[in-house]
Amino acid sequence: MQRRTFLCALSAAACGRLYGRSGPETAVMAEGNIFRRDAPESLWKWSKEAYHYEKTGGNTKCLICPNHCELSPGDRSACRVKVNLDGKAYTLAYGNPTAVNPDPVEKKPLFHFYPGSLAFSLGTAGCNLRCLNCQNWEISQKKPEEVRSIEMFPPAVVDAALRTRCRSVAYTYSESTSFYEYMFDTAVLARGRGLANVWVTNGYISRAGLEPLCPYLDAANVDLKSFSEATYNRLNGGHLKPVLETLEVLREFKIWTEVTTLMVPGYTDNLETAKGVAGWMLKHLGPDAPLHFSRFHPAHKLEHLPPTSTEILVRARETAMKMGLHYVYVGNVPGLEMENTICPGCGKTVIRRTGFSMSEINLDKGRCRFCGTAVAGRFS
Repeated sequence: MQRRTFLCALSAAACGRLYGRSGPETAVMAEGNIFRRDAPESLWKWSKEAYHYEKTGGNTKCLICPNHCELSPGDRSACRVKVNLDGKAYTLAYGNPTAVNPDPVEKKPLFHFYPGSLAFSLGTAGCNLRCLNCQNWEISQKKPEEVRSIEMFPPAVVDAALRTRCRSVAYTYSESTSFYEYMFDTAVLARGRGLANVWVTNGYISRAGLEPLCPYLDAANVDLKSFSEATYNRLNGGHLKPVLETLEVLREFKIWTEVTTLMVPGYTDNLETAKGVAGWMLKHLGPDAPLHFSRFHPAHKLEHLPPTSTEILVRARETAMKMGLHYVYVGNVPGLEMENTICPGCGKTVIRRTGFSMSEINLDKGRCRFCGTAVAGRFS
């Protein structure tokens, strides 16, 4: 995933205890609550009662993501954002983003959703996975009180997006499922004022959280981090099945969806991953769903690994296209020219990209100007 530029300087405060780990290169999900008795004694103004949770006596159980954190009073969730105070669940990530910026929508990456437009992008602290390769660990693996943030409640987000002439609001940078309530309320307001909503996510969410959100979503980029349950557990501290279910729900709701797979050396940089991801997408999303194979750069707990070889990225793309996917890209490799959109009818370039900018577009109302073939996506 492309590394983000943060608006605010980040503190150097240490993270809380992580999930149990078996060795320096394994992120293993542990059962039970991890963050115990470290909730703030009182709420601050960037807090709100959480959505979609159950009460069991004095405990609360979050239903938004597959972790289903059950918290005793004073406990904090695995994503570091939810707490149980006096028998109620609260989010501590509401109106306090730590990263805000109008980005090209191509940076999400979304290549078939209003290309050339700007997405007003924001994110808070917190994430419900523990990816060893995380590019944005300075905020994703922190508690809200451990990072510097600005105040920007949902109405201010929408005003800023309109003021900066953005076509959409993107919930991104960290894991947007962690700041679900903030994202949901902002998405409702944004839709009401003519803005689209873009969800950039690891896809690790439950139906209880996703289905109420879907009516307000217009596009999503989902990180399908591997096609192996064992790799998901070892590299990301999660499970594969919930992410596949998320992709199926997005298709049910007809939300424009693109998929990104980061090819991490020793974990996912192989053709078995490419074949597994492409084959599943063909069967469940169809040949027009774009797939982005992204180059890994050393970060977080995998700084000792080399960047992904260009050769395996090119072979992965060729494999996925031979299997039948129409739009397959290679990201994070400047100069490779595999981020251009090719017409599936005549093979000519309909969108040429330089970095995150379009340098050429040959589309007329979503059709190739050379042969008239419809190009899948959402175009102005």
